[in-house]
Amino acid sequence: MQSSQHTGENPILQFGTSRFLLAHADLFISQALASGEALGKITLVQTTGSAQSAKRVAALASGAAYPVRVRGLADGKVVDEELQGQAIGKALFAGSDWPAVRRAAVAARVIISNTGDKGFALDPQDTRDSIGDRSTAPRSFPAKIAALLLERSEAAPQQPVSLFPCELIEKNGERLRAIVVDLARDWGFPESFFSYLETHCRFANSLVDRIVSEPIEPVGAVAEPYALWAVGQQDGLVLPCQHPAIVVTPDLQRYETLKLHILNLGHTFLADRWRKEERSATETVREILSVPAVRADLEAVWRGEVLPVMAARGLGDEAAAYMAEVLDRFLNPFLVHRLSDIANNHLEKIARRIRPMVEAGGSLGLTQPFLAAMLEETA
Repeated sequence: MQSSQHTGENPILQFGTSRFLLAHADLFISQALASGEALGKITLVQTTGSAQSAKRVAALASGAAYPVRVRGLADGKVVDEELQGQAIGKALFAGSDWPAVRRAAVAARVIISNTGDKGFALDPQDTRDSIGDRSTAPRSFPAKIAALLLERSEAAPQQPVSLFPCELIEKNGERLRAIVVDLARDWGFPESFFSYLETHCRFANSLVDRIVSEPIEPVGAVAEPYALWAVGQQDGLVLPCQHPAIVVTPDLQRYETLKLHILNLGHTFLADRWRKEERSATETVREILSVPAVRADLEAVWRGEVLPVMAARGLGDEAAAYMAEVLDRFLNPFLVHRLSDIANNHLEKIARRIRPMVEAGGSLGLTQPFLAAMLEETA
């Protein structure tokens, strides 16, 4: 068996080129590299045909550093600093560089992904026959992972790998694993694959939290000081690095519940108001919250329609403290966090962030006029 060090490949493979990852996981790995606490550099893979993603890949292909400007308040003090992300060692496009992606996947010790709100969706053009053609990348992200893990099970059957999906999907690691297993069964993968998956592959449930408000062209980002990467604890999991923002916890559900139904729910509520009122295309979270009625309604949603559900789950005090912290983050005067960005995939976000809260509130006999209205208007 060859290690990534011996093959010349990077030990971390990443699917997704978003400015979020550049200012979150990739920056953590960059900072950890400087202190000798990271596995190594990243091979980044563009999975879509997005022109914007292609521009980032082109800028990163040389391995040059990119800027991350961190702006905001931390412990009551102004933070305004520019850091350099230096963890990207190689950048590829799955559509044209699939053989190189395959080599990188066989060598990797860690696979990270953030493929967007629809990243786990399957593509009907991915079939057993199409997967058999290893010269061409499968179309969907889960099919790519299934194909790459099949190749690992054949080429490096004793080499473990840890996968860290960062998509904002509850139990994202378990979900991705289940999809891969279903695909493998449908496509008749050999029993050796399932044995490899069971013994050598660790799919981590993880949650990411950092507001990354705008890009720096051609590649880079502006982000708030707050950052969290919470990872569900499990045996055999290998982290990409050690970093103060990475928390390994046996209770990931607590972090997921707070973020999804306070921060993410708050963003979706504001985006919904922005859409309905046909407000300025460039309006930011901070600007819409300068409207007294909007801020009052958001706080009413949090305190009257969300907090009672959190209290019933034993998270009342923690949720109240997190709400106050999130409001301060929303009001960060240094970030340009546009509602047009937050409003992308709005219906999917309502289904994931609003509906479960309304269902939970209904079981408690709670009246939730604002959240219920959002659901009714998207039915």
